[in-house]
Amino acid sequence: MTPVETITLATYFFVLIVLAIYGWHRYYLVYLYMRNRDKEPRADAPPNPLPVVTIQLPLYNEMYVADRLIESVCAIAYPRALLEIQVLDDSTDETQSIAELAVRRYAAQGIDIKYYHRANRTGFKAGALEAGFKLARGEFIAIFDADFIPARDFLDRLMPHFTDPQVGMVQARWGHINQDYTLLTKIQSILLDGHFVLEHGGRNRSGRFFNFNGTAGIWRRAAIDDAGGWQHDTLTEDLDLSYRAQLRGWRFVFRSDVIAPAEVPVEMNAFKSQQHRWAKGSIQTCCKLLPRLLRANLPIGVKAEAFFHLTANFNYPLMCVLSLLMFPAMVIRYNMGWYEMLLIDVPLFFAATFSVCNFYMVCQREIHRDWRARIKYLPFLMSIGIGLSINNTRAVFEALFNRQSEFMRTPKYRIEGETDEWVSKKYRQSVAVQPLIELALGLYFTFTVFYALTNQIYGTVPFLVLFQIGFLYTGLVSIVQQYAGDSEVISAGLQPGQQGS
Repeated sequence: MTPVETITLATYFFVLIVLAIYGWHRYYLVYLYMRNRDKEPRADAPPNPLPVVTIQLPLYNEMYVADRLIESVCAIAYPRALLEIQVLDDSTDETQSIAELAVRRYAAQGIDIKYYHRANRTGFKAGALEAGFKLARGEFIAIFDADFIPARDFLDRLMPHFTDPQVGMVQARWGHINQDYTLLTKIQSILLDGHFVLEHGGRNRSGRFFNFNGTAGIWRRAAIDDAGGWQHDTLTEDLDLSYRAQLRGWRFVFRSDVIAPAEVPVEMNAFKSQQHRWAKGSIQTCCKLLPRLLRANLPIGVKAEAFFHLTANFNYPLMCVLSLLMFPAMVIRYNMGWYEMLLIDVPLFFAATFSVCNFYMVCQREIHRDWRARIKYLPFLMSIGIGLSINNTRAVFEALFNRQSEFMRTPKYRIEGETDEWVSKKYRQSVAVQPLIELALGLYFTFTVFYALTNQIYGTVPFLVLFQIGFLYTGLVSIVQQYAGDSEVISAGLQPGQQGS
């Protein structure tokens, strides 16, 4: 075997081993959840007297959903004298007039609701929250993003947890208004369910750290202050503040049974933009806080779980390396007659991939009666996760090399039913070179699948097909949706990619 072949196989198996370790970690999260399944958070009686609560609504160019959000928040059941609502609008388009009109309408009904507009986006969402925080009169701060529709009893169900003076934040679970809209929205709903039910549930109930998700949660004002407030040096200000607060000793609570409905992105490029922001921000937070966390006086189990949590997105560059090496590694083994090597890499692949199936199957079984019908989407879920590798690898390297970028909010179109459409609306994300790279990798794996079938290397074919479908789907859908959108926009007399101002 030549030195190049040795290095290729060594790198290939090293990457597989690391991915398998993170795959086994998913089994551990399921174990944590199942072991602590009966330890649901119990709320005490509501605080007496009831405290003042400020609800913050950060907006940026959300003309389709701003009015719906304000209407639902103003309907929340809580004594009017003790409720303040802040509409924190950084918009540069029609959202300004829509939100301001809604604020005036509800203020006329006696609701304490105020409209704030910043002339610049300093700090982006974190900057808007910080600016509103300085003016807020509430002892507790609830936050909702533009696409959420909180229930009337949201505060009634979460505020009792703050009777415990050590509780700094309570997070509700996200629901999905439009989960049945397309295959993409269905996959996203399953991904988010796994994140909340098993990750948050397992971590919280076992005493590990978990994070506020930027919306559908309530903070104790003192916890925000004590942790150093909202900071602008990462794109995931929620994750950053969460870890800083828990390092200061504040306890968090996750309520899986309290659901705040919201939209998931219907457009592939918007979904990629969201994933890019989350991946980049998590690595920024990792670089910022992981050394401090590892030095902290915390149980080893808490530190280990935090390590896996904050470093999980490093899997994406490894996935890209694996993608490039799969074909040459397979050819080297085949030409040398190393069929026994399949006894090594197939189990490693199985550990890395079946753990995903198990993770999301358990989650769907926990929260849906029709979970058996839902697990048919798991192969597509794995493929789309693979297809995001290029997108999220770019995010990881941007974070590592400190490349600054704007907080790109995820556009929402008020898609609530199957008949709603988004193509002719504003805020569409533009296609760059990335989909072409994804398509190229999809074709690369198409050739690899053909080679494996021709040479009867059948054991690797199922895994190769996952990669093939993942890259082809993410690349093609990005281009097709952008093309369809541009055609609609051109017919309306606008320029392709124009988002409105």
